[in-house]
Amino acid sequence: MGTRPHILIVEDDNDIAEPFGKYLEMNGFDVSLATGEPEALYMAAKEQPDLALLDIALGDGDGFSVCRQLQRTSAIPVIFMTGNSQDTDRIVGLEIGADDYVLKPFNPRELMARIRAVLRRASAGPGRAQPTGQGRRIAFGPCVLDAAQQTLTNASGEVMALSVGELKLLQVFLNNPHTVLNRETLLDATKGGHFDVFDRSIDNCVARLRKKIEENPRSPRLIKTYWGGGYLLTCDVRTLH
Repeated sequence: MGTRPHILIVEDDNDIAEPFGKYLEMNGFDVSLATGEPEALYMAAKEQPDLALLDIALGDGDGFSVCRQLQRTSAIPVIFMTGNSQDTDRIVGLEIGADDYVLKPFNPRELMARIRAVLRRASAGPGRAQPTGQGRRIAFGPCVLDAAQQTLTNASGEVMALSVGELKLLQVFLNNPHTVLNRETLLDATKGGHFDVFDRSIDNCVARLRKKIEENPRSPRLIKTYWGGGYLLTCDVRTLH
């Protein structure tokens, strides 16, 4: 990330996108605007922004689809915006890899603070979740993590990008193999203690990880669930040179 973080705003309502974009620029950010899915994906690939701010309801495509596409090719952090006050959008957004969620209409200062918080977590890398051998390739079971590239190679040889949240969570497991970790421990390690006790994002993130590392996510063998909200990495971990 450069001296001025680059934010991609994907919003088809110019009355929201342009004033907030100018607000961010006045506060030390570079900003690009996109109004639909094809333009958003093109600009993300071309400009490599540090964070994407995605409206869920777009006239051309939708924010969920944009997020899924970004997750396949990069580890860019994502914050969703929505005018829907129901929990459904928030849950789906977190399940597919969003780092945060804000309800419209939003306070610009609050949203900017959320952007800065997500960028801090992203630029800090794994933080307490950092495993021994950071920067090298870490093997666990049939999978290999390249932490520097934020990619995972699974048993089938497929290489997949990891979101910031997925990388941090996986690194906590790699630091603590064969150890049952409860949700509170995982939340504290990945979010730095700033979480709601009812936060279910860990469960959603575990589900996403299982889809990437397990041969059969419905019957996981690498990350087991334990009664009471705990998870355990069942395999040994080794650093590859």
